[in-house]
Amino acid sequence: MTKAEIKETLQEKQLEEALEIIEEAEQGELAELELVESLGLLRDEQLNNEVITLLQEEGVTITYIPAEE
Repeated sequence: MTKAEIKETLQEKQLEEALEIIEEAEQGELAELELVESLGLLRDEQLNNEVITLLQEEGVTITYIPAEE
């Protein structure tokens, strides 16, 4: 999935927060993102993986934290 396709899918699903995170990453305003590993960023597992990969390509470090924290 291309960056444009990911952003279009997020817009269609009205996932504005995920779009904002991508925009921050594109502008160099986001260096690290902490995620609870069991939850991820989005409920849709495939889209979640695509967004995380995109963020990593934009230079964002993804740090997974245990659910207990």
